[in-house]
Amino acid sequence: MRFPAALTNLVSLVFPRVCLACAEPLAQGEDDICTGCRAQLPFTDYHLLPEAHNPLARRFWGKVPVRHALSYVRFLRRGRVQHLLHQLKYQGQQQVGLVLGRWYGAELARHGLAADFDLIIPVPLHARKLAQRGYNQADSFAEGLALGLAVPWSAAVLRRTEHTTSQTRKNRMQRWNNVATVFEVADLTTVQDRRVLLVDDVLTTGATLEACALVLLQAGCKEVSVATIACAER
Repeated sequence: MRFPAALTNLVSLVFPRVCLACAEPLAQGEDDICTGCRAQLPFTDYHLLPEAHNPLARRFWGKVPVRHALSYVRFLRRGRVQHLLHQLKYQGQQQVGLVLGRWYGAELARHGLAADFDLIIPVPLHARKLAQRGYNQADSFAEGLALGLAVPWSAAVLRRTEHTTSQTRKNRMQRWNNVATVFEVADLTTVQDRRVLLVDDVLTTGATLEACALVLLQAGCKEVSVATIACAER
């Protein structure tokens, strides 16, 4: 149902929408993140670099073949990005992932990358964690990317078969051991000979994305690329 513009404006005056990065009121036409905060996001622009010079791609060298390694912004502690990710992951603000995904997807499409992907797949949560949180933060980012790239997405392709402990305080080897054998492809026909863009919210060591990518390649994917909202500096 569409409400009259006058009623919408009245509601906005009584309950003003605020930027999810800085909490300041949004101007008319702004979409969950204000223009000022958007302009100050620490963009990586890794999609503009040759893969040989992409520092994110190097994290996967010798581990799993990745066509494109992409991340929209750099993760900086106590900054806008950390606040946005906290809103997305713990405050139920799924529109953060949707908006950032749509912006990034449109940016990638402008540079011709849409033609490199047949299907977008988010890293899955275990059913228990999904029930606790109520949503998977990677799904909203995948949906936003799908809108921006005009490429289909599905949250039903990959499954997490075991409930693992948090990755937050683990080193790279511990992270890998924690997730190495916990993913599976639900239906092999959905990925065979497809070029998959595998997405998550944050890339730190890359262990989770690596484990998922290996499973997808073993299931018959033609190639796998990875994309995240943010990447931690190393």
